[in-house]
Amino acid sequence: MADSKREAALKALFALVAAQDYAPLTPDMDRNAPERLKPTSAGLIVLRDGDPGEPDVDLSPPVYHYSHRAELVAVIKNPEQHIRDGQLDALLQVVGGALLADDTLGGVVETVRAGEPSMIDDAEEGGVPIKVAVVPIIMEYSTVSALL
Repeated sequence: MADSKREAALKALFALVAAQDYAPLTPDMDRNAPERLKPTSAGLIVLRDGDPGEPDVDLSPPVYHYSHRAELVAVIKNPEQHIRDGQLDALLQVVGGALLADDTLGGVVETVRAGEPSMIDDAEEGGVPIKVAVVPIIMEYSTVSALL
């Protein structure tokens, strides 16, 4: 059975983000990982499925138009603040460039765009500082059923 439009969009977004070259970092990638997953010194990117929200619906024939809000969580771990800041900024620029270059995720969605990241400075257990960016990713797509 083929994936639903929702699952196809999420898989295409994850594939696009995972295929990028983040050198000199090689961040671990995951989808829907636990909230307190520990990042390595190479960084961590987690795609959270998010919420497709309430669709706009055309009635005849029925077509459901979604503005699905997923989240991309990027984590950098480094004791030096200026290095953490620079590495996180570089990582976000790579993601932003990839979304601009393929704003339909290979034709799976009508459009995809990133929102403004929320930045969080934190320290993991044991005191190693981390910086986290939570980026809303909005995917616009339509389907003939809320479940397809």
